[in-house]
Amino acid sequence: MSEITLDETKLKELLKAAICELLKEQKEVFSEILTEALEDIGMENAIKEGENTETVSREQIFKILKRQP
Repeated sequence: MSEITLDETKLKELLKAAICELLKEQKEVFSEILTEALEDIGMENAIKEGENTETVSREQIFKILKRQP
């Protein structure tokens, strides 16, 4: 069996092409993964910000949520 050799530049090109093709073919899956990652980052930022703010009661939160359309 013959051996295949690739230089680093060619390997990078092939990997980029494979990733681009995968993203095009699996656009919905990639979109869901990206959305979840962004939501996780947003939640992490909100938690960090909340650690430095005043504590409010559960009742206050639900009162505010009920006012929202």
